[in-house]
Amino acid sequence: MARLLYLTHRMPYPPDKGDKITTFHFLRHLAAHHEVHLGAFVDSEDDWQHVKTLSGYCADMKLVRIEPRKRKLMSARALLGGASISETFHRSAELQAWVDDTLAHRGIEGVLAYCSAMAPYAAAARWAALPRMTHYADVDSQKWQQYAEKHAGPVGWVYRREARTLLALERAMSKAYDTTTFVSEADAALYRTLAPESAHKVGVVPNGVDTGYFDPALRHDNPFDPARPAIVFTGAMDYWPNVDAVRWFATDVLPLVRAARPGAEFWIVGSNPAKEVSELQALAGVHVTGRVPDVRPYIQHAACVVAPLRVARGVQNKVLEAYAMGRNVVLARSAAAGLRPAPFIQANTHDEPAALAGAVTQALAAPALFPPARDYVVNHYSWEYAFGLLDAALGLGAWRSHPACNPSRPSRSKPGSASWCADPNPSGCAQAGAAVADVMRCPNRSPPQSSWRRGSPTMRPARGRATHV
Repeated sequence: MARLLYLTHRMPYPPDKGDKITTFHFLRHLAAHHEVHLGAFVDSEDDWQHVKTLSGYCADMKLVRIEPRKRKLMSARALLGGASISETFHRSAELQAWVDDTLAHRGIEGVLAYCSAMAPYAAAARWAALPRMTHYADVDSQKWQQYAEKHAGPVGWVYRREARTLLALERAMSKAYDTTTFVSEADAALYRTLAPESAHKVGVVPNGVDTGYFDPALRHDNPFDPARPAIVFTGAMDYWPNVDAVRWFATDVLPLVRAARPGAEFWIVGSNPAKEVSELQALAGVHVTGRVPDVRPYIQHAACVVAPLRVARGVQNKVLEAYAMGRNVVLARSAAAGLRPAPFIQANTHDEPAALAGAVTQALAAPALFPPARDYVVNHYSWEYAFGLLDAALGLGAWRSHPACNPSRPSRSKPGSASWCADPNPSGCAQAGAAVADVMRCPNRSPPQSSWRRGSPTMRPARGRATHV
């Protein structure tokens, strides 16, 4: 058992959106085998009701309230200096003091920081002997560059500046940390070109899907009118790439689909719809649900699932969840870029409205289950598969302790060193190579048995103290 410091930019519970799904499942896995000390921000008042559940996974945790509107105003100060807005937004003296104390006095043996804004908290040179890993959902700096290409004027200038300053932060953190991982090889390969000095330390830990929860064998009531084929998009609807995607689909693609299938309807399913999204309901055949207790009925009974994201990096959980439920997905190229290649994905990837509409219309004509999609997720995106690569990247079982924390423990090799090699699968899926920078491959594994289901969390006994402000 190792003692780990885990830093996340959002409280990783409940796992109800992209990054929180990943950070929670990492926590669930690590807490099952190790002692986890969690430092995180809380940006939603609704999340405070889940502190007791979250504390069951942690030996200790520090939660810091973050008020998005106030922080955004404070982050504007970054424009006067050289720091990124993202890093300034997540800067906290309280959290830094807790991290420093935890590293100095709690016998921490390794660090996992989720996203570049959290990595500076444990980047000081005095902790260089600790194995430290930072994990990214995507190359965030390049996502801001994509935003800049879609916006002109002052907004575009701010986005270009954020892309530049955030890349500088990402590169600095990769130099300080032993390992930097991304959810896809496409993002890892891109980052190696942007940070060549750290290319040898870059690897891949993919997203996973709870295939027991997103299972087509579990039946759900149909939320749609059976006479009107439903086209479904799921996601947080205050996130700009999602807003852009549904606006484009509703205005440029849906009319072409309805010309061929007049009864077709577009359902936008997700929390916190922005004003621009809510206004789409004025268009014929468009529905906006807002937050729903369970997205599975909407996916299961969709005649077609779409992911028309024109700005996207990494791997889209919404796509993997639909695949896990045996649904094929019609995608824009950006949404497909991070996925492992498969013929059925290539056949359903289009960027032009007419081609996208044609693929959707074809899917509406035969809205049956698509078993290859389910098999694809089980084989390549189960959480068990991801956990094996996470353990290998962290070097679990081969920690080198910081001498100031544990002078009695023997020194061991760090991940990425010539003597480091980990086998993340005790049943025999050995990982070849001694460097985390290698893209680690494993044979197919069976679907995971998750200890958590949305709406019915598995409680763990409280393991330690929790502090929050």
